Amino acid sequence: MRIAILGAGSLGTIVGAYLSDGGMDVELIDTYQEHVEALNQHGAKVVGTTDFIAPVKAITPQQKSGTYDLVLLLTKQLYNGAVLEELLPFLHKDSVVCSLQNGIPEQSVAAVVGEHRVIAGSVEFGATFMEPGVSKLTTAYTQFKKYAFQIGELNGAMTERIQQIKTVLDHVGGTHVSDNLVGTKWSKLLINNAFSGLSAALNGEYGHILDDETGIVSAVHIADETIKVGHANGIHFATMGGFDIASLELHSSDDIPERVHTLRTMMEPSRLLKASMLQDLEKQRKTEIQYINGVVPQHAAGTGIATPFNDLVVKLVQAAEARQDVPDFAENIQLFQRLIEAESVK
Repeated sequence: MRIAILGAGSLGTIVGAYLSDGGMDVELIDTYQEHVEALNQHGAKVVGTTDFIAPVKAITPQQKSGTYDLVLLLTKQLYNGAVLEELLPFLHKDSVVCSLQNGIPEQSVAAVVGEHRVIAGSVEFGATFMEPGVSKLTTAYTQFKKYAFQIGELNGAMTERIQQIKTVLDHVGGTHVSDNLVGTKWSKLLINNAFSGLSAALNGEYGHILDDETGIVSAVHIADETIKVGHANGIHFATMGGFDIASLELHSSDDIPERVHTLRTMMEPSRLLKASMLQDLEKQRKTEIQYINGVVPQHAAGTGIATPFNDLVVKLVQAAEARQDVPDFAENIQLFQRLIEAESVK
């Protein structure tokens, strides 16, 4: 099987190292020339909760050749249009594209490469890019080897090809096949919307949201909007760690205190996290906000469901992008407070 890792950044470097070490025919594809050169000269080095290095083959996108049997898609969704169009000549009729991106990219990926080629994937480990050729594994190594990926057919079927891809990815870490991977990705989207989105919109760590009454109530509303829109689109939210994510839906304003308590308990271990979208703003880069919080209003179109909290997150992050600056917590939290007050009188 000939494999391409399209977007060999922090995650892709680690995946490429372990696939190559496992004897797989794999190419790491990335636009960062210095990174590609370092990978070819010194191998892919993984530090952090492990210390590992493996020789790999890395190329830039312009150096692609032949066709790939499996493409692991790890680029940012911002670039999907161009990236996938450029990929088409390197796919054959039975090629598989496994979307391992944040958010819910599968339908947009399928629109370019064909639905029959797409399987859904979810990365279950964390990583940080350190320098060209070096990536830091931030998840405990034992956990990484036990639970690195979830993958699944879009229709939930258990197919021969999904089992083959599981066998490939098991060289990296524990890979689990799901019959509701789309539901898993929506459940993760909900957490990203509520906390990564607010982290970026407010310029704070998750703990700042948890500790601020307006912040945590806004997170509750964001979660509620995501659930209502998901249900309207036929999504069955998957449980996370045994927790029924769909139970966060609001049925009346009386539910808010209980949902606040649940989210605070659930997210307490993550209080030191800072959203990657906020890190993008700090580096004056465009974020994936349209593919995180922006997914909810997009999927709400035609349903009659209002999404004011997700809309506000998108507006504030896009404003910060335009200014090439980070948001002001004190200023923006007031906007969420006004929105909460407006919703309470409806």
